[in-house]
Amino acid sequence: MKDSRTPCWLEKDCLMKGTEAFKEIIPLLTDEPVIHANGFICRESFNQKDREGNFYMIGSMGLASSIGLGVAMCRPNQKTIILDGDGNVLMSMGTLAMIASAAPKNLLHIVLDNEVYESTGNQRSLSKSIALDQVAQGAGYPHVKKVTKKEEIKPAFEELMGKSGPSFLLIKVEPAFEKSTGRVTHTPEEITSRFMKALAATDGRNPL
Repeated sequence: MKDSRTPCWLEKDCLMKGTEAFKEIIPLLTDEPVIHANGFICRESFNQKDREGNFYMIGSMGLASSIGLGVAMCRPNQKTIILDGDGNVLMSMGTLAMIASAAPKNLLHIVLDNEVYESTGNQRSLSKSIALDQVAQGAGYPHVKKVTKKEEIKPAFEELMGKSGPSFLLIKVEPAFEKSTGRVTHTPEEITSRFMKALAATDGRNPL
């Protein structure tokens, strides 16, 4: 009998690695502002393809979703993407209700769920027993999808990008980011400055 406490990535049919998921996601990005949760999500995206439109949270845990909501509300004519992690979502679950209530039509919230706090030593998170896609649906996100295979990412992403949001995409992955993945080398000031320039470039304004 399968133990319900067993992490999904220890079961026979292993999921994709986090690095593999990023290799599917990054080519799909164009000029959208993308708010990244801290930890390996920042690091993996920075090392695979750094963009001025990437806002890296660095060490600020749990805040990518609220910042992404603010960006989406201020820029209703452009899609905003949040790249989040299960630990970050669990830390600020109230923001899911806030996003659903504000109902920005241009927001896609992507969560990579490996069921652990990988950056700090693979301590277990609660997402094994709490289905984050069901939480998002219960909070009021009108469009929610869950994928477990890398070939499912692109069609799910494209479908949700075409929806009137907010939309929520849960990607289940193994805790298998490369430990050698380098950290973001930009300072917080540099991240903010270039992000503002990227936003201004998409609508022809001068950055603040």
